[in-house]
Amino acid sequence: MATKTTRAKKVADDAAPETVPSSAVVPIDSAADAQDLRIGFLIHDVSRLRRNAFDALMKPMGVTRSQWWVIAHLSRQDGMVQTELAERLDIGKVALGGMVDRLEAAGWVERRPDAEDRRVRRVFLAPAAYRLIGEMRAAEQTHNRTVLKGFSREARSDLTEMLARVRRNLSDICATHKEQA
Repeated sequence: MATKTTRAKKVADDAAPETVPSSAVVPIDSAADAQDLRIGFLIHDVSRLRRNAFDALMKPMGVTRSQWWVIAHLSRQDGMVQTELAERLDIGKVALGGMVDRLEAAGWVERRPDAEDRRVRRVFLAPAAYRLIGEMRAAEQTHNRTVLKGFSREARSDLTEMLARVRRNLSDICATHKEQA
């Protein structure tokens, strides 16, 4: 008969994760590689935290993340075709269709037929959305002042330039992958 200690050890051994084969572990070759890895994690964490903080600002306005994301994209390029908007937002066409339905019911967007192709529907901001965009931009300006507190104008400019370069590099990588697919 097994003792309690033996049973506890067997349970612990059964629950322990399998050992990862050494061939599956990619070594970090240098301090520069480690720093590059850290930069990737920081970019991801900053993006996630910024979205979460902005969600909290939008909540009193009655706007969800998916809604403010669609409205923000349309404020930059109003009248997009739904398929293009879905691609930019990196979501499925069906998911976007439901979201646009809800935004349309709330009076923030409207669908209109394309002038050249009657099968195509374009999404436009409705007049009520412009007031909301004004409120969103005011909240974002205050939010940005808080987020960027302690950064000089020059540091903000440098950060903008560096992030824009990273975005261009990533866009090029994605385009290359898309061409190869």
